[in-house]
Amino acid sequence: MTTLTDPYPTRGTTEVAVPRQDPVVWGAPDTPGPLPETGLRAFERDGFLTVDQLITDAEVAVYRRELERLVADPAVRADERSVVEPGSGEIRSVFEVHRLSAAFDRLVRDERVVGRARQILGSDVYVHQSRINVKPGFGAGGFYWHSDFETWHAEDGLPGMRTVSVSIALTENHDTNGGLMIMPGSHRTFLGCAGATPRDNYKKSLQMQDAGTPSDEALTTMASQFGIKLFTGRAGSATWFDCNCMHGSGDNITPFPRSNVFIVFNSVENTAVEPFAAPVRRPEFIGARDFTPVR
Repeated sequence: MTTLTDPYPTRGTTEVAVPRQDPVVWGAPDTPGPLPETGLRAFERDGFLTVDQLITDAEVAVYRRELERLVADPAVRADERSVVEPGSGEIRSVFEVHRLSAAFDRLVRDERVVGRARQILGSDVYVHQSRINVKPGFGAGGFYWHSDFETWHAEDGLPGMRTVSVSIALTENHDTNGGLMIMPGSHRTFLGCAGATPRDNYKKSLQMQDAGTPSDEALTTMASQFGIKLFTGRAGSATWFDCNCMHGSGDNITPFPRSNVFIVFNSVENTAVEPFAAPVRRPEFIGARDFTPVR
C-alpha cells in the first residue's frame, strides 16, 4: 500500500521551508465575477489584492453598529466564541459572526464578497472561519507573524492551499493603529514551524500565538527577500489575501480604533480532514466542519 506524503510538513523538530505545491488562482481568467483579469493576475503575483471601497459608507455604518452591539452584549462576551485581551479583559475577537448575526450573514453571501472568493478558488466555497476583530486605542494587542495555512493545515486539517481571506475595514486603517502587514510573494513558500502542538492550543494561541510561530531567522530572511507591505485605507476598503501569506499586525497604542470583519472562504473541493499536526481538531467555530456552499 502506498502512503501519501504530506507536501506541507510542519510542527516537527526543525523549521523547514517548502515550495508551494498548489496554484494560487484556481479559477480560469474568464471566470465571471467582480474581479477583472488584471486583479486575478495581481493576486497571483503578490498573494493579495486591495479594494478601495468594497462596501459603501452606509453599509459600514450598519456593520459598525452590529459590531458594537455584539461586543456590548454580555451573552456574547460569555460565549466561548469570544476572545478577550489578556491584560484588559476587553473583547479582542468574536468568532462565527455569520452565525451570530443576520447582518454579517448577509455580508458573507454578498456577491461582491463571495463572488471574488469563487473566482480566486475556482469552485463553490464555504465559510471556514468568520470573526470580527476589535482593536480599540491605547494598547490593543497585535497578531504576530504567521501563515494562516500553517495553522489551518496543522490544527484544522485543510489539505491544500485553496483558501482565501478577506479583511474588510470598519474603521479607517492608518499607518499607526496596528494595521495589517503582509510580505508580498511570501505565499509561494510554505514555512513549516518547529515544535509540537499542545492539546487545546487554540485557547492560548487566539490571545498570543506560540505554536506555529516562525523563527526570527526565518522571518528576517523572508522580510529581506519579499519586503513588507503595510495596508492603510478608509472604512469600507478591503484586503484579500492568500492563505499562505506571511502576515501580522502590531499593537495599537494610538487613540484611533481599528476594527474589521474577517471572512475565510475555503473551496468545497478542499474540505477539512483530520489535523495534520495536532492531537485534536479545533472547535467548529474556529475551523468549520459544515461544508455547505455559500449561496
